[in-house]
Parts: sequence; structure tokens; C-alpha cells
Amino acid sequence: MRYIHDYDNWWQFRYDSQSIMNELGRVRTKQGQVMGRMLSLGFDSQDEAVLSNLSLELVRSSEIEGEKLNLEEVRSSIARRLGIETAGLVPVSRYVDGVVEMQLDATQNYDKPLTHERLFGWHNVLFPTGMSGLYRIDVGRYRSGDMQVVSGAMGKEKVHYQAPAAGRVPDEMERFIAWVNSDENIDAVLKAAIAHLWFVSIHPFDDGNGRIARALTDMLLARSENCSKRFYSISSEIKVLQKEYYEVLERTQRGNGDITQWLLWFLGCFEQALQSTEDTLSSVMRKADFWESHRDVFFNERQRKLLNMLFDDFFGKLTSSKWAKIAKCSSDTALNDINDLIAKGILRKSNEGGRSTNYTLMDDRHS
Repeated sequence: MRYIHDYDNWWQFRYDSQSIMNELGRVRTKQGQVMGRMLSLGFDSQDEAVLSNLSLELVRSSEIEGEKLNLEEVRSSIARRLGIETAGLVPVSRYVDGVVEMQLDATQNYDKPLTHERLFGWHNVLFPTGMSGLYRIDVGRYRSGDMQVVSGAMGKEKVHYQAPAAGRVPDEMERFIAWVNSDENIDAVLKAAIAHLWFVSIHPFDDGNGRIARALTDMLLARSENCSKRFYSISSEIKVLQKEYYEVLERTQRGNGDITQWLLWFLGCFEQALQSTEDTLSSVMRKADFWESHRDVFFNERQRKLLNMLFDDFFGKLTSSKWAKIAKCSSDTALNDINDLIAKGILRKSNEGGRSTNYTLMDDRHS
């Protein structure tokens, strides 16, 4: 079986320019529209969008690799590091702080050169104990052994991809890093797509290659916008399309260097990420409009926290007992808070009575 890296000058990828440029033009237009709308928001709303999307990016990127991060921990870590004021910050583990540090280095410092040392630093924070599950791995340096991407039960494994021999990795990475840092005349979104494929095809580390590839993708997409604020999550879309993602990667890596199908798939995925952000933008703007129109109304800290949660699509029905639990107050205090918001015309009581009594925002879209 020959893989993409078995061909001479394999990194000189080929693609059908006409079909790619047609798709790229439409996606770039949408990207500009989304960025324009987001940057027109006030700073607080921008921060809210950045916090939500960066948090999702990290959680979904880890989920693709079968690892589950606590969303509230991730949000708290990002909020602290970006200086975003938010109620209900929770304690954060050292590991989550490290993963956040990697993502923020990629996106906040998007204009800094990529180096071997920078990649080693990212790898270190993903594996602070030097272990991947039960196995010790090379951490903060390129792999010293051969690498296969396999699936299936032991004894019935299917090999999806065989990465270049370990002895090739330093030279392959030297070439890759030089290309990432070069001013080659190529559209920056296409560069992000090619970098993702190229990096996972080298597969330079024992583990964590997918998460680092997606951080690199975010870094290069930030360069394409010349903006460190991340208003969409491409990892969220990759997670939704995970089966397709692995299938198109495998087909391309088993090919002869024509990456047209990979680029088309990536652009489609990117377009979906932009569309998802447009959908969430209406929620952010609704929330911003609410606080602007109620800027002269007094709310206590508990009310502000719970109202923000309702605008963020609070999970399940809001009851007085849930209010008490989340706000860490007595049932009487919770009911007083709720009745005050009903009197102010902000909440309304459902028609269900007794223990089923719950409350929604007066905005019909949250009914």
C-alpha cells in the first residue's frame, strides 16, 4: 500500500483550481460578512461570543479524540486568561488550564512564527504526566517510533494510515514549519486546510496530533482574518461531521497527492461553522439588546446570573428549586427573585401548576 508521503516531493500538493476557487469565493464572502457583523457588536457582546466559541472549540476538539473536558472549567479558564468578567467562575484543573493555554497561544499570537519549540510546548500541556492513558509516550519532542492509525478490536485491527518513518520526521517538520511561516502566494484559508492535512499526514507526535492540527488550523484562520477574536468553532463542525472527516482524510492520505476532495470538504465544513455562528449571533444580539434596554433596571447578582443562563439556552425548565440550587440561596429567596422579575415583566409563569410550575422569559422565542 502506497501512502501520500511515499511519492517524491509529496508536499507539492495538487488540486483542481477552478472548482476550489469557486467554492472559496463564496466561503470567503460569508467569512467577511460574519466577521463584519461580529466586530460591529459592543465589546461585551464580542467577549461573550469569543468565550462561547473558544470554549466549544476546545471541548469539541478533545471529544473528537475521545476525551471529555468540563465545559464550565474551560469557560472559567478562558475568561480568567482573557480578563472577561463572568459570574459563576469555577475552579479549574491544571490540565484544563494547560489546554486553554495552548489554544490561546495559537489564536491570540497568530502572527508569531511557528517553531519546533512552540509545538513542543503545546504537546507538553496536552500530556503533563508523560502518559497517554496507560502508556508512557515521548512528550515535548517528535516521536521516536513508527506510527499507524488503526481502529478495531485487538487482533482485528484495520490500518487506516501508516505515517512516515520516525527518522524522516525532523526533516519533514522543518519543511512544514518553513512553509507555514512563508509568505507563499496562497489564500490563507486554503493554507489552513493544507496545513491541517500536511501536519496529520506527518503525524509527528506519539499522540495529540489531531488536537494540535486543529489548533494550527485556528491559528491560520486567525491569520486569514488578521484578528485574534474567534467567533466560530470549526472543531464543533468537524465533530458533527466526524465520520466524513476521517473518511476524506483516509482517501486523501491513500492518494497520489491530489487533495481537491479534502479542500472541498474543508471549505464546506468551514462554511457550516460560519453558518452556525450566524445562528448563535442572533442569541448574542438578543441578549445584548435585553441588557441595553434594561440598563436602568436594578437586578441583584443572582438575577443577572440566572438571566444570562436563560439567554444562553438554559438546560431544561427553570423552577424555583433550580434557581435556589444554582444561585446557592434559600427557596424563599429564589421565589422572591423570580416574583420580582415577573413584576418587572421579564419572566412569566407557565400554565402548569404545583410542582410543575416553571418560568420562561417573556420573549416568545424562549417559550
